[in-house]
Amino acid sequence: MTSTTHPPAPPHPPGFTARIARLVRHRWAEGGLQRALPPYLLDRLARRVVASEARHTGQIRICAEGGLPASYLWRGASARERAVTLFGKLRVWDTEHNNGVLIYLLLADHAIEIVADRALARTVPPATWQAMIARMGSAFKEARYEDGLTQALEEVSALLVAHFPAGAGADDAGRAARNELPDAPVLGGDPRLRT
Repeated sequence: MTSTTHPPAPPHPPGFTARIARLVRHRWAEGGLQRALPPYLLDRLARRVVASEARHTGQIRICAEGGLPASYLWRGASARERAVTLFGKLRVWDTEHNNGVLIYLLLADHAIEIVADRALARTVPPATWQAMIARMGSAFKEARYEDGLTQALEEVSALLVAHFPAGAGADDAGRAARNELPDAPVLGGDPRLRT
């Protein structure tokens, strides 16, 4: 008797009802984005990004969406897939030292993703990023978005200062002063996020 093993079947996409429920939840969450991250908080976060980037040669972007675009929802895409896509759309991958970081929040799924470019990803173990996400998640569960984002910015800054400090070389001082990416957080609804 011959035995043959077959690879496991690919996971089935969510059923129609589950897709509709997720779509409704994501559209509903879009209304909460402005309450979670009001303009005064976005301004404070932008200033914190500026202060951080004066200390290292990296670039930090914050992006938050209430819900995923319908095309992502319909095919059952994850917050991680969206974060990686936005990492490219927002040009975080395109920094001179390959040390950009995207901090992504998806309110509808209570998801947090951190995407680090290759130079930083090579030096920081995945467990460090997961621990950072866990701490942010604790703050977000209590609707303390400013606290969670401020803590994440401080932790990402510390990593960038440790591995890519400003002024490490004669040429680096000028590079650190050059801001390669905008500092203001990007929210869902921004034209740059269109798929």
